[in-house]
Amino acid sequence: MINDLEYQTIKPSKNLSDFVDSFWCMENKSDQTLETIGLPDGRIDLSLIKTAETSFQIRLLGLGTQQYEKGTIPANSKTFTISFKLPAVEYIFHESIAEILNSGRLLENDFWNFNETDLKDFELFSEKAAAKIHSLLLKEVDNRKQKLFRLIYESNGAMSVKELSEQSNWSSRQINRYFNQYFGLSLKAYCSILRFRTSLEHIAKGKLFPEENFSDQTHFIKEIKKISGSVPKALFQNKNDRFILLSALSSQ
Repeated sequence: MINDLEYQTIKPSKNLSDFVDSFWCMENKSDQTLETIGLPDGRIDLSLIKTAETSFQIRLLGLGTQQYEKGTIPANSKTFTISFKLPAVEYIFHESIAEILNSGRLLENDFWNFNETDLKDFELFSEKAAAKIHSLLLKEVDNRKQKLFRLIYESNGAMSVKELSEQSNWSSRQINRYFNQYFGLSLKAYCSILRFRTSLEHIAKGKLFPEENFSDQTHFIKEIKKISGSVPKALFQNKNDRFILLSALSSQ
């Protein structure tokens, strides 16, 4: 089934890399609707979507903490997406996304001046999106927050809240207040999602034992199942390519 899906990814320029994880596109070129299950990846997704059956839409998907309910990738559909890191919420969107934890919302069809014609060329879309993001980006970034997020992402969520607090010179109480206000979850919960996401990269390659960030195999299996609803072996087998994130990682 994955052969019917075409993926392409573009990484952001260095000046946006603290805020944007990637620009990516997915196209279902087949005449069949593909069933899929979403898995948390620690990113906020802004997507432009057009299918053969529905009109052009722009959607914002908040953070996920667990396996998403089964969804579909419509036949003959195309999706262009900007995947954001957490600092983008305050410094680009300038508003909280706490209310769309494990959900999303439709945006206006001209949001950020995007339109249906932007789905014609992925590279041009990425350039337009990067320029828009750069224009919205607040120039002054709190040094504590900048340090905190870099530690979180560089360690793939492996550092404890205590370590992150000490190294960023920001109290854990203030950090968790900030996380709950802007993202709808605690720092510890977010770090667990990042560790899970990193583990999926190993699982996609058939490595079903913890590579890092887990004390032992039992802990590894327990955490993977808690977030995904499946054990590592079932994720790796990925029958019918139902786990779309794993399918994308396997295709890279």
